[in-house]
Amino acid sequence: MASDLFRVIPGRGLQGRATVPGDKSISHRAVMFGAMANGVTQVRGWLAAGDTEASLASVQALGIQVERISQHELIVHGGAFTAPSAPLNLVNAGTGIRLIAGIMCGQPFPSVLDGSEQLRRRPMKRIITPLHMMGADINGVNDRAPLTIKPAQLHGIKYDMPVASAQVKSAVLLAGLFAKGATAVTQPGPARDHTERMLSAMGVDIHSEGNTIVLTPNGDLKPLNLTVPGDISSAAFPLVAGLVVSDSDITLTGINLNPTRTGIIDALTRMGADITVTETGLEAGEPVGEIRVRHSQLKGVEIGGDVVVEMIDEFPILMVAALLAEGRTVVRDAQELRVKETDRIAVMAAELSKLGAQITETPDGFIIDGPQVLTGATVDGHDDHRIAMSLSVAGLVAAGETTVLDARCAGDSFPGFAATMAGLGAEIVQQDIP
Repeated sequence: MASDLFRVIPGRGLQGRATVPGDKSISHRAVMFGAMANGVTQVRGWLAAGDTEASLASVQALGIQVERISQHELIVHGGAFTAPSAPLNLVNAGTGIRLIAGIMCGQPFPSVLDGSEQLRRRPMKRIITPLHMMGADINGVNDRAPLTIKPAQLHGIKYDMPVASAQVKSAVLLAGLFAKGATAVTQPGPARDHTERMLSAMGVDIHSEGNTIVLTPNGDLKPLNLTVPGDISSAAFPLVAGLVVSDSDITLTGINLNPTRTGIIDALTRMGADITVTETGLEAGEPVGEIRVRHSQLKGVEIGGDVVVEMIDEFPILMVAALLAEGRTVVRDAQELRVKETDRIAVMAAELSKLGAQITETPDGFIIDGPQVLTGATVDGHDDHRIAMSLSVAGLVAAGETTVLDARCAGDSFPGFAATMAGLGAEIVQQDIP
């Protein structure tokens, strides 16, 4: 079986304007929520990537008709689900399996949710526990996928999340759509609010009371007509490249600026980054705008607390920024990184060490003293899209050529990553190997 690698050759500064693929979190929800709606939902700018394609295939397996107008434009004919003939395969999609678990707990037929070996390693007890509290009949193998779900009468609960998590919050709220009575979820800190925004736009009785979100079932969901904004988690890779590669000046347009997602902008600004953010409007209830970055001399910072949730997916690329920053960067309260697609703290530390980096791991984060000098080498993406792209950016500031193996996974969230970077002047070449 062939696989892809990235050849990365450092060169001139990055210049120009670019867009990034649609927001992955919103793309998952647009398909799933549109499938539940009473009517036709139109979605433009949809992210056609490995994780979201798995969510799309799952709703189709539930009997929902989806018209593919183009690669990034869908028409979802929402309605009642029918029992699937086989387990729903969410492949590598952690968001996909946790969100659809909440939905499937309210269906009048049994189902099984499964995925890749990578997905089977990811913890599911965090959703199983509150769903059990609601009366759901959901069980996993050692609290991991495959998840077996049987019909059950759900009832609303008041649930205090031990850790802020948009996926857990969403699973409980989505199950609440099928429950008797109101469901209230209290989060200890900020977490992505895409579910609340989209359900509200679909006519659901959902509102916030401080840190508590309350959902009361009130009938059918209304269909949507939306354009998915660019994913700031994907934007983070060219943004950091623009900051660390000399003589760079780039602008990314149409980016989702939801304040629960912009922790990476806040962190980089604290590090001294030359970043200009301009809001240009709203899409699907989400603020959208453009971000301009120029090469900057960064400085080390300490990051912890609530901001960690707002940038949990961006820590691999933040590691690269920290390696080029003057002084010490300390990250804490980020233990969630150890149960992502990979243990991202351990994997990034190990792979960056092949480029000469020195990173001290801690149980809930890492310590980096910079600036450090990197040297090109062969590294491995470990079937983790954010690892592969972060290592590619590191290669742009290393002396000599870097080869990133197992790079095909970049398409899980950022199809065309190498081409987008090449359009800005980076020499990142994707090659197929036997």
